Amino acid sequence: PLAPLVIASQSGGCGVAGGRMTDTRRRVKVYTLNEDRQWDDRGTGHVSSCYVERLKGMSLLVRAESDGSLLLESKINPNTAYQKQQDTLIVWSEAENYDLALSFQEKAGCDEIWEKICQVQGKDPSVDITQDLVDESEEERFDDMSSPGLELPSCELSRLEEIAELVASSLPSPLRREKLALALENEGYIKKLLEIFHVCEDLENIEGLHHLYEIIKGIFLLNRTALFEVMFSEECIMDVIGCLEYDPSLSQSRKHREFLTKTAKFKEVIPISDPELKQKIHQTYRVQYIQDMVLPTPSVFEENMLSTLHSFIFFNKVEIVGMLQEDEKFLTDLFAQLTDEATDEEKRQELVNFLKEFCAFSQTLQPQNRDAFFKTLSNMGILPALEVILGMDDAQVRSAATDIFSYLVEYNPSMVREFVMQEAQQNDDDILLINLIIEHMICDTDPELGGAVLLMGLLRTLVDPENMLATANKTEKTEFLGFFYKHCMHVLTAPLLANTTEDKPSKDDFQTAQLLALILELLTFCVEHHTYHIKNYIINKDILRRVLVLMASKHAFLALCALRFKRKIIGLKDEFYNRYIMKSFLFEPVVKAFLNNGSRYNLMNSAIIEMFEFIRVEDIKSLTAHVIENYWKALEDVDYVQTFKGLKLRFEQQRERQDNPKLDSMRSILRNHRYRRDARTLEDEEEMWFNTDEDDMEDGEAVVPPSDKTKNDEDIMDPISKFMERKKLKESEEKEVLLKTNLSGRQSPSFKLSFSSGTKSNLTSQSSASNLPGSPGSPGSPGSPGSPGSVSKSTTQMAAITTK
Repeated sequence: PLAPLVIASQSGGCGVAGGRMTDTRRRVKVYTLNEDRQWDDRGTGHVSSCYVERLKGMSLLVRAESDGSLLLESKINPNTAYQKQQDTLIVWSEAENYDLALSFQEKAGCDEIWEKICQVQGKDPSVDITQDLVDESEEERFDDMSSPGLELPSCELSRLEEIAELVASSLPSPLRREKLALALENEGYIKKLLEIFHVCEDLENIEGLHHLYEIIKGIFLLNRTALFEVMFSEECIMDVIGCLEYDPSLSQSRKHREFLTKTAKFKEVIPISDPELKQKIHQTYRVQYIQDMVLPTPSVFEENMLSTLHSFIFFNKVEIVGMLQEDEKFLTDLFAQLTDEATDEEKRQELVNFLKEFCAFSQTLQPQNRDAFFKTLSNMGILPALEVILGMDDAQVRSAATDIFSYLVEYNPSMVREFVMQEAQQNDDDILLINLIIEHMICDTDPELGGAVLLMGLLRTLVDPENMLATANKTEKTEFLGFFYKHCMHVLTAPLLANTTEDKPSKDDFQTAQLLALILELLTFCVEHHTYHIKNYIINKDILRRVLVLMASKHAFLALCALRFKRKIIGLKDEFYNRYIMKSFLFEPVVKAFLNNGSRYNLMNSAIIEMFEFIRVEDIKSLTAHVIENYWKALEDVDYVQTFKGLKLRFEQQRERQDNPKLDSMRSILRNHRYRRDARTLEDEEEMWFNTDEDDMEDGEAVVPPSDKTKNDEDIMDPISKFMERKKLKESEEKEVLLKTNLSGRQSPSFKLSFSSGTKSNLTSQSSASNLPGSPGSPGSPGSPGSPGSVSKSTTQMAAITTK
């Protein structure tokens, strides 16, 4: 049976033994292995072992040091395999695919808990693993009784093939793997194998070298920390890598050692005084190289066969970052040399590359540790240092600094925003950190603009209001956007303005087009999220007119970016924008592009039609009138869609409402009714109104009697009954009109009542202004409950909507 486990539970039978919440020996981190085979930090606390009544046995408990809550409660099951690694780690599996680890601050604490576990399972505490990883078969149990240990052949050149076969035959069985691992440990066998490796290389004995490759690869698959510690020691690791160069499946050996010793040079940019830290850095680099480059791809192995190797690297990295972070002198010297003008270029490049690697290592940390890491860097002045570095001429240094900046923005954009706003008070716009980033984006020499795309993503994160903070005293959005539009926006739009001074782009090569497309993408994002800041900028700087020059680009993607920018503006239905568009005749470039596109059915054609369809469907009156009055002649022959004819219909309906104000009183009368009628009755009444003929209404006849609180529903419904009678008399005439005027072939009422958003309304004849199927009309006014404009249930019968 599997050991019961509780994580973050509120229950528990005991606390830390002896109340040692401050005892650093028992201080641990709890890790769980996730689906991606990465260790997740569950929290820091103090571990104890005691009898838990509920679980009926001795258990491990970890209580959080922050609030005393229970992080872990796990019964020490007699059949669970516990493994001790690197003197301060205990790892075990609670269930299939659920691995746990306790990482101790001190070796003494790890030893204490290990003794408790071994005591419960009846094992000698000197072992590194308490159980076989899976239950043995009956045959294996018999083998175990008959042969307590595995006898290895003597380590000689002539017996390498026998040794390789033994290793290969042991891998399928967990019990035999365990015995083989113990035999290899106890006899110091790995070092003897590596001595034979030197002999084989000296004799150029290729067959022997191939056997050694198989043996060493098999030892990796044993997944044992104790063996890894021998193999990855300073004296052995290069020979282990040497053995793995002679893969029998390759015709020629790899030159891994040559790369590690001659090409990959360890540069100590700031002297590291701690020899243990230095050795740990060397070891981690080489082990990572073995995992990534030397060993075959993981698909060759059985699942999880190298989990201990992953864990070894992970915990090494955590340890390295922690040790460097705690060395204040090291970090102080690092940042001092980075920003010192006297530092030569080669040295500075090494310092920046080190800092980049340091930040990359931090990505293996859990969120709490990463927070502490970046806070340390921030306190040391990483942002002012980056500002200095980004202003330098060396492209490689700037590139590394950009990568570091991306780590900071992803970690905490508010920290970066706060810094740039503070520096704006002392520095000119040209050397502001964000402006340096924009300039690097604009000046990216990569034909594919890989760096520019990354930087644009960072800028987007910085100007995104969704991740900005708001407090009682200040609003980050208001402050930062005010700063950005005052100090940075002119730098961002400079290439756009420089390239659009005439009727077509002055430079239209692919790289320039890509850059302008990136800039437009960010500006489109700003239109959507920045409201009045971007509105003022676009109108005052006449940005939309300049953007629409790019509609004439030979690059379709850039022309579509320009169109998308305008579509986003129109989508806001903002009359300030609309007046600006009409005043500057900014539909002209769009219509010209539409006509130049001809009859081609492509994305440009569809996108332009969709823009005009949006104006029609949303009934944007000002733009409808502007388009029809200025561009109807150019568009009237387009009949493969009904969009432009629908716009013309909208325009004529608007004009008729303006020219025929005799029904002004009707809207106000309807709006002033103070009673609420049954919704179904109201829907029926609306249908009557929409189907009433203008000719049947007598001059001076009141459509609805004046509102009076004493009037009852029968008095008000009387005129409607009269309309219904007249409607029946006119049915045959309506059918004739429908046949003549219906554009789409679908039936629709011959007369419609269109309510404008203002105070006027009039009945419009279908014969003079035919409507398109499905096209929404002017919304009703949000008047009293009695007015059609306030009815939400009957949207399908709203004014000027064609009904089936």
